Amino acid sequence: MKITHFFILMLFISCQKEQKKVQTANLNIAETPELIATDKKDAEEKSLKTDTILLSNEKNALVTHILANLVERKADKDSIVTSRFRLDFYQNKNKIASSKIAIVGFEKGSEWSGSFGLTDLSDKNSSFIKINSGYPACGYTFENYLYYLKNNELQLVHQWQSMSDSGWGSWTEFLADSGKDPDIFYCKTVAFEPADDDSEDNGVVTYSDSISFSLKGNHWKKQLLSPKDKAYFEKKMNINDFYKQN
Repeated sequence: MKITHFFILMLFISCQKEQKKVQTANLNIAETPELIATDKKDAEEKSLKTDTILLSNEKNALVTHILANLVERKADKDSIVTSRFRLDFYQNKNKIASSKIAIVGFEKGSEWSGSFGLTDLSDKNSSFIKINSGYPACGYTFENYLYYLKNNELQLVHQWQSMSDSGWGSWTEFLADSGKDPDIFYCKTVAFEPADDDSEDNGVVTYSDSISFSLKGNHWKKQLLSPKDKAYFEKKMNINDFYKQN
């Protein structure tokens, strides 16, 4: 995943923090949030704030943009705030699908972005859409969503968290055989953390939560292939060597 590695390397250069230990984000497999139809009830639901996620300027694109509507902010007894959003998917002026999601601890100033495709090699007309949201600074956790939109039917296929701080962090990598939308694909969680030694340049890379996804009809099913939250691969590496690979 060259683009992923380049992005994290840029963060490493810009941050230049001296923090030795970084807490890895808790990458639990989340339940699929509620998907809602495009009806009058949606239009009547008041939005406290709306952000636009631009996906394509092409008129014939599957989705041209997404509106991320903040519809509720609610604090629990411990003052932890949950923000609820309605994501409206548009093809030009026509809303074709919506999804409701909830983010705990949504930071003021967080930004949204999106792209087509499962991997860097995916076709620009892919039915997969990735959306992420987070505060654009080192050490902050990003919420990530993989959607599949086919025949105006929307499914949240997978949801995960990612984080990067001074070159260390955790993220999810997707693996597919070609640039076309596959019937089967895989993902794994990658974490790169400082090694427990005297060198500030040594780290430990781990792989965990290997998952397979298979298309059944027009619906994706996923299966955990490795023990949940348990590393099945571990290797000590110099940070420069880690970002040179692949």
